[in-house]
Amino acid sequence: MEVINLNGSIMSDFPNGQVTLSAGPLAARFELNKTYILSLTNDNLLRNFYLEAGLWSYSGNGGTTSATTTSMDGPEHWHWGWESPTCELRGHMMGHWLSAAARIYAQTKDMQIKAKADYIVQELARCQEANGGEWLAAFPASYMNRLAKGKLVWAPHYTIHKLLMGLYEMYAIGQNEGALDLMRGLASWFYRWTGQFSREHMDDLLDSETGGMLEVWADLYGLTKDETHLELIHRYDRRRFFDALLTGQDVLTNKHANTQIPEILGAARAWEVTGEERFREVVEAFWTCAVTHRGYYCTGAGDDGELWIPQGHMAERMGVGQEHCVNYNMMRLAHVLLRWTGKPEYADYWERRFYNGVLAHQHGETGMITYFLGIGAGSLKKWGSHTQHFWCCHGTLVQANASYEQQIFMEDQEGVAVCQWLPSEVRLKLDGVLVHIHLQQDGQYGVYPLNGWNVTGMTAITKIDMPPIPGQRPDRFMYRLTIQCDQAAEFTMKLRVPRWVSSDPILYVNGVRVVDSVIVQSFIEIRKTWKDGDLIQIEFPKALTTELLPGSENLVAFMDGPIVLAGLIDREYRLVGNATLPETILTTDRERNHSWWNVGYYRTKGQNEGIRFIPLYEIKDETYTVYFPVKPKV
Repeated sequence: MEVINLNGSIMSDFPNGQVTLSAGPLAARFELNKTYILSLTNDNLLRNFYLEAGLWSYSGNGGTTSATTTSMDGPEHWHWGWESPTCELRGHMMGHWLSAAARIYAQTKDMQIKAKADYIVQELARCQEANGGEWLAAFPASYMNRLAKGKLVWAPHYTIHKLLMGLYEMYAIGQNEGALDLMRGLASWFYRWTGQFSREHMDDLLDSETGGMLEVWADLYGLTKDETHLELIHRYDRRRFFDALLTGQDVLTNKHANTQIPEILGAARAWEVTGEERFREVVEAFWTCAVTHRGYYCTGAGDDGELWIPQGHMAERMGVGQEHCVNYNMMRLAHVLLRWTGKPEYADYWERRFYNGVLAHQHGETGMITYFLGIGAGSLKKWGSHTQHFWCCHGTLVQANASYEQQIFMEDQEGVAVCQWLPSEVRLKLDGVLVHIHLQQDGQYGVYPLNGWNVTGMTAITKIDMPPIPGQRPDRFMYRLTIQCDQAAEFTMKLRVPRWVSSDPILYVNGVRVVDSVIVQSFIEIRKTWKDGDLIQIEFPKALTTELLPGSENLVAFMDGPIVLAGLIDREYRLVGNATLPETILTTDRERNHSWWNVGYYRTKGQNEGIRFIPLYEIKDETYTVYFPVKPKV
């Protein structure tokens, strides 16, 4: 029998900061993201807010004069692109930045980023005061009035949502009390502004991109229980869209994907704070329409060029590719549904979009973003710059790469669940007992680049008196869970068995193989009284596989376990072989690199042209192709 928590969930997240990444390449990516966030100067982040509030001539250095006419920091160093003073979307990056800063501080307790973020919130408070005590944005309130009159303006609701989101996370995660006051002020402005509209007029307004306004009002109501904030939830309920979903209509095809996902995340949060069942039904109907019935590419995407793809027509839509914002927000939604239901299918979806989305959209050396990720013939990643672009995906980049840890461990009434197999650790209390669980990959049986060069790998290639390294690249991933506790504690460990596992997992507890393990919905459940030093070891066999493109007869992508492979070729190329037996087409290539295995490295065999394949997330500036037509060998 399922035990439902107060918020209606089967599983729950650990508080921010309890789960942290272990040292390694993922932690290095996290640090790369942190370095980038710290590199963005206070004046550049705040410039448009100062300009709108009339404070730029008195900004910086605690309010001392810093007029632009005398500043030595010339425009060549400012933020441009979508943060330009001439761009109507200016200010959106601020919310993403605050969110990422709050999450980084929660995990690292780094006081430099805490002080920087607190200072920015303090300066935003000065801007709000200068604006009259309520309005706070990098653009004038007249944008909202233009919107109300049906005049064209680029997504002011979207931009305000990002700011409110960042303020909420600075309060809830970053421990900044003042951020809540700024939210309250903006809520008062919006309560008064929306109060002048009829329901029909409000529905018209919601047909313009509102971002996650519903979500932030639900977040705010969850904190305050203020009836005016509850009323804002109901005013921002996008009934035209939600009601159509509930009737089973496909209201997504050819619509702007990242307009709708934040609205659905809002419905999800509204259900959690109000208990109104209709909101949950909307979320479930959306997932059915967007994922279950539509299908998706091998990366998990159901969008191309920001639009939802018609069901059964994915081959015709392989253009610029999936959008990072869509990827990130669909991962957020999958995590919500995992919490609600405990069903591992949502964790499988999150994992697919992590390897072949979050990691693949970010340049592993510069930390920069590619807005779109193509998978058609001759695709090329186009990278953003540090300060000249600031696309919407620039914002979700810094959030996504500050948030690896939240989905790894979760808890329920019985104990702890391992939902993602990423090197990390969690510290918690169970019935008063301090428990520390450390998740590691085996250095010779792990997912590159999540293990990479390390001391363990170096030891393996120098010491003689230890188990031999496999002669060829292993066909499995292996993980260890070490449990430490100050006294014995009884609880259940739940281990997700990923969908890509090619045969039965092999499980050991304290060196003894467990043959009759209990598997519930693809979670292995181990309940026992755990003692300090207990060790779980698990092996996940994997294989090279193909996935047929939905709606196609012969277009396939190659995958190594959860990892999408990209062929280094700049055009469509027909392969010959048995598509259901990919080993007739590809063979291992460059399998070993110093102290680790190169997972996902292959090359063609028996073809007229030799093509190398590497993981999609390793592609930087190469031209590549993901889907290949396959012709049976005669």
